[in-house]
Amino acid sequence: MHPFDPKSALLAKHAQHVVLVHFPIALFLTGVAFDFAARWTKRATLAAAARLNVLASAVFVLPTLATGFVAWQWQFEGKKLRGLLLLHLVLGCTSALLICLVACIQFRRRSASDSALPGYNLPLELLAAVVVALTAHLGGFLSGVNIPG
Repeated sequence: MHPFDPKSALLAKHAQHVVLVHFPIALFLTGVAFDFAARWTKRATLAAAARLNVLASAVFVLPTLATGFVAWQWQFEGKKLRGLLLLHLVLGCTSALLICLVACIQFRRRSASDSALPGYNLPLELLAAVVVALTAHLGGFLSGVNIPG
């Protein structure tokens, strides 16, 4: 495959998932960092940045999940998943659910008149960040990036 051949890059069986997956990961983890910084410094601008990053990550989760399922169907022809692939799928769906849950909490806070986030929000964000990081780590092994040696 030539590195500058758009046809081979765009039509590879898993290329879209590998490209799209970085957006929700980066946006969500940045949003969580901004939210922790906003709580620590009491700055509304950081809280707004956190909210926008988390909401954008929730938007990017949908095409990322869709391309992951498409890659499974194309590359493995819908065969039953086992091992790391199955764990990556389960953790990916869990990550997506947690990201959307955190985004819903952030969105509801924005709709309400300057109400504070619930006390369970930061622990939930931290849990979601850990699950996202673990999912990404397994995805790295599956893609060949994290191969030892």
